[in-house]
Amino acid sequence: MSPSKILFVLSISFVVGIFLESVIKIPQNLLWGFLLFNFLLIIFSIFIRKDFFIIFGFCFLFLTVGILRTQISEFNVLNDKLSKLNDKGQIVLTGIVYNESDVRDTFQKLKVKVADSIILVTTSRYPEYKYLDTIKIIGKLETPMVTEDFNYKNYLMKDGIYSVMNFPKIEIIGKNGGSPLSAIYSGILFCKGKIRESIQRSFSPPQSSILKGIIMGDKGEMSQELKTKFSIAGLSHIIAVSGTHIVILSSIIVSLLLAVGLWRGRAFYFAITILCIYIILIGLPASAIRAGIMGGLYLLAQKLGRQSMAPRIIVLAASIMLLFNPLLLFYDVGFQLSFLAVLGLIYLEPVIKNFIKNIYRIWLSAGRDKLENFTSILSATFAAQIFTLPIVIYNFGNISFVSPITNLLILPSIYLIMIFGFLTAIAGCFWNTLGFIFSIPCYFLLSYFVQVVNFFSQPWAFRTIENISWVWLVILYVAIIFVTGFLNKKYN
Repeated sequence: MSPSKILFVLSISFVVGIFLESVIKIPQNLLWGFLLFNFLLIIFSIFIRKDFFIIFGFCFLFLTVGILRTQISEFNVLNDKLSKLNDKGQIVLTGIVYNESDVRDTFQKLKVKVADSIILVTTSRYPEYKYLDTIKIIGKLETPMVTEDFNYKNYLMKDGIYSVMNFPKIEIIGKNGGSPLSAIYSGILFCKGKIRESIQRSFSPPQSSILKGIIMGDKGEMSQELKTKFSIAGLSHIIAVSGTHIVILSSIIVSLLLAVGLWRGRAFYFAITILCIYIILIGLPASAIRAGIMGGLYLLAQKLGRQSMAPRIIVLAASIMLLFNPLLLFYDVGFQLSFLAVLGLIYLEPVIKNFIKNIYRIWLSAGRDKLENFTSILSATFAAQIFTLPIVIYNFGNISFVSPITNLLILPSIYLIMIFGFLTAIAGCFWNTLGFIFSIPCYFLLSYFVQVVNFFSQPWAFRTIENISWVWLVILYVAIIFVTGFLNKKYN
């Protein structure tokens, strides 16, 4: 077995260990028995010099390490000092605003670092609080709610947040200087704020909120009605910086660079640079960083011309992320979508692309080469959506019947919206007239976007399914894997 295959199998074993501990909760006494068994098995394998037993022993060791790493994370959750004060009356805390405030229509959410703990504070829309503000909070710590529809506790737990505080009394004490890295991050957030202001000057709602969602993943000012329409139309992935969004963006960038005549090697370096700049401009959110790593590794596999290596690279990257935070596997839907979207690109996108090209071959006698760029974008989007659809249905319960149609109508305009949107936002920061000029084509594209969403967001266009069993999730993915494997063998 080659070293890359061995590393792949060890990574899978580590992930399986995290999965088992998350589902079964293995007792520590049994875990120490596993470690002893691992040690004896590896020693025995070395003496008899059988590669199979050596690999099996290390696989079992990595599985045990996955279990142990998850138990350590769960131990830290249970022993967080600040969370022990949850639901015990009013207290006074002093902390630092740990991240950019999440501003909504009528309120804002702040991540506040108090000693070694982080709490999520919900407060009124004004006054605004900035990154590194030192604040004094008087209020009641609460345990995040758990309902039949949504486990908010687990959702926050993956980010190291175990306590929330709703509408406390807040007093700004001062500004924390922070480290050099904090100063860099403050500069990034300042640039992001300027871009947001430029978009607001150039467009009015809903165009402004849609553009901020497309290029920055910023949905804070988007109305709930508009978010619902996007969900019904099957276009939510376009306005959220998730795995699907980054994967589609990566494919669009590469397709455009190849279309203008760059070699694939050069296109890779330009695409990686643009992707990094994009993630920095939107404020380095953790979800975008994880999705960017996945998308970047997929582009690397394309650049090397080793598509067969791509799954091993992606699994290795996922296992490294889980080593730092094993709670991502079960509680971070964005992590799951990033991983599955890239797998869709690796295994299903070539099949869909060839299918579309066959349609061109039958119905079009000329002009097929000009449609290559559109074909790549379309096949990448559908491949990512098919592989992520079961997870989306399981977590959100909505099935859009019009998603293929709306994506077909919208996708050709997305990369133009992103290009003119970025030009409008950046030019508007320095010269309003130039920003206005770039905003004209972008406005018409966004208006077309709005019309498509409004037309296809009717009650007949979707269905809500409640209380979906995990059994159906497994069945759907077994079906997707079987069909994808069959198509790859037939049309390889």
